[in-house]
Amino acid sequence: MGGVRTALFNYLFTKQHGGDFIVRIEDTDQSRFVSGAEEYIFKTLDWCGLTPDESPVHGGPYAPYRQSERKKIYRQYAEQLVKADKAYYAFEMPEELETMRDLYKTPENPSPQYDHRIRMSMRNSLSMTLEETERMLEDDAPHVIRIKIPENEIVTLKDMIRGEVSFNTSTIDDKVLLKADGMPTYHLAVVVDDYLMKISHAFRGEEWLPSVPVHILLWRYLFGEENMPLWAHLPLILKPDGNGKLSKRDGDRLGFPVFAMDWKDPKTGETTSGFMEKGFLPEAFINMLAMLGWNDGSGQEIFSLDELIKNFSIERVHKAGAKFDYEKAKWFNHEWIKKESVTKYQSQVRKIFEEKGISISDDNKLSQVMESVKDRCTLLPDFYEQGKFFFEAPTKWDLDAVKPKWNEVKTLFFRDFSSKLQSITNWNTSAIENDFKVMAIEKNIKAGELQLPFRIMLVGEKKGPPVFEIAGILGADETMRRIYAMLHALGYV
Repeated sequence: MGGVRTALFNYLFTKQHGGDFIVRIEDTDQSRFVSGAEEYIFKTLDWCGLTPDESPVHGGPYAPYRQSERKKIYRQYAEQLVKADKAYYAFEMPEELETMRDLYKTPENPSPQYDHRIRMSMRNSLSMTLEETERMLEDDAPHVIRIKIPENEIVTLKDMIRGEVSFNTSTIDDKVLLKADGMPTYHLAVVVDDYLMKISHAFRGEEWLPSVPVHILLWRYLFGEENMPLWAHLPLILKPDGNGKLSKRDGDRLGFPVFAMDWKDPKTGETTSGFMEKGFLPEAFINMLAMLGWNDGSGQEIFSLDELIKNFSIERVHKAGAKFDYEKAKWFNHEWIKKESVTKYQSQVRKIFEEKGISISDDNKLSQVMESVKDRCTLLPDFYEQGKFFFEAPTKWDLDAVKPKWNEVKTLFFRDFSSKLQSITNWNTSAIENDFKVMAIEKNIKAGELQLPFRIMLVGEKKGPPVFEIAGILGADETMRRIYAMLHALGYV
């Protein structure tokens, strides 16, 4: 969900300014590669209506858009940094790094970093002679390239949301830029690609703030800070109680989705539920995400994607994290179900009915039913619960709600009313209601006393839209059948 919101804010800003929305697959860490994840990303963006202008799927002038396919590009920039004494080769094996961490661990510093304080005691091109380094490289000794972070410098970023943010480089370790397998880390790849792809703006989550000084230094060393994109670090989406970042575990624990669409982990086979499968409309999902950490100041809450593009401003994105409220998310969906034409989501509702064993062939009737019950639906599966009786006659009735006040007079009324149904030429809600009330007057019965039994005859229980509207959709024959079915259950037929 957080990833989609980040994409959304990038998309809104881009479209508002007539720019290009670019999706790049940053897959340099092959140990974290997940089969199907890339396809899932683009399927999700497509459902949300956020179509990239450039991506591995849509192509573009700066292809390839997968960093794993750009591997050869990055080494030259890493080597350029080494030659400029801004980076160095490091030859330590994993066990040597573990030894270093154990050796330098203190209560005040339980996780020692590979930084300016210990780099000269490690096995790298700074501590070794030039001849030793060249020999190691000639022998293809496994190595990485690390950035040489300067000591005690203040690096400053003017963030589009947070204003001026400063960092002291003494708190930053010498990050790996190029791994032993020749793959870049995120730090090098993102800077090189942003430059080569002419990225002007990049909005990302606030968890990337600690990496900002490394990226600024890389821009300074390679391309000049003046060529950096403008950055904005978006606030976190928080747990409902505001206590920390929202996670998949929280969704599982509290019973709501945190993914846009169902995601099945290919390793475990575990499926994490998504908003789409829960019955959210994409318009509602996007609307809800936009309001997590942003508002336009007007008090308006319901926005179409076009309205979001028109009204969005990065200056009105909050610095503080935004608490996720699932009930509010459902409210957005309820509003969009009411707002949209039922034809927009009718095929999804039909599929829900079919999965429940009800086959629908009459599109017009389904449209009528959906229009009739849409105000009562929060999620798309609610259409089944609120409208199934239109397609399946009740076999049980809430007779306890009827029996205490039932009598022969009411039996006669419904028998006569059933006969009259066939003669209503202009079959509509108003005509049915009018004839019902006229007959009630003729038989000296209060119409209000008859409407509840009529509803239970048609529905089986005390729910549903206006009862004459129900009859109007069911038609004369089906309405008559249902009346007689309950009269039989009452023992009056």
